[in-house]
Amino acid sequence: MIELGCWPGAWLQVLAPRVGLTGAVLGVDIVPVDELPAPVALLQLDFTEEAAPEQIASALGRPADLLVSDAAPKLTGIREVDQAAMAELYQGALAVADRAAAPTAPLVIKGFPGPESDAFRAELRRRFASVSEVRPEGKRGTSKEFYWVAQPQAPRAKPSRSRRKRRGR
Repeated sequence: MIELGCWPGAWLQVLAPRVGLTGAVLGVDIVPVDELPAPVALLQLDFTEEAAPEQIASALGRPADLLVSDAAPKLTGIREVDQAAMAELYQGALAVADRAAAPTAPLVIKGFPGPESDAFRAELRRRFASVSEVRPEGKRGTSKEFYWVAQPQAPRAKPSRSRRKRRGR
C-alpha cells in the first residue's frame, strides 16, 4: 500500500495492521514524518516531481494493491494558485498509480470542490470502472473535502473448460 501526503501519519497507522506480517505500507510526504513501526516505511519526497513515481515504485519493491492520497496543498488564498496546486497533486497521484500500483489496485484520493476537481473526476471516470465520492463524517463542519474512490476494471476470470464425459464411448 502507498499513502501520498502521509504527514502526520494517521492513515499509515490505520493501513499498517491491514497488510499483515508480509505486507508493506509506504508513506510519502515532502514533510518529515516520525518513524512508525514495521511494516511502515517512509520516503521524504515530493511525489509530484517527474522522477518520484519511479522512486516510489523502487522503494516499495512490488506493485501496491492500494494507493491512498491524502495530500492537500498549502493554501495561499489565491484561488487560481490553489486550484493549480490541487490539480498538480491529482496528476501526481495518478502518475504514481500508473507506475507503482497494480492494475487492479483501487485509488482513494482526497479532493476539494472546484473546476480542477471536475476535470479530474472526468479523467478518473474515463480510466476506472467505478468512481464514487465519499464525504467523511468526522470532518470539520467548514471543510469541503471529500475522497474519490476509484475502482479499476476487475480482471476477467479465465474461462473454465468443463469437460463433459461423452456417453457411449
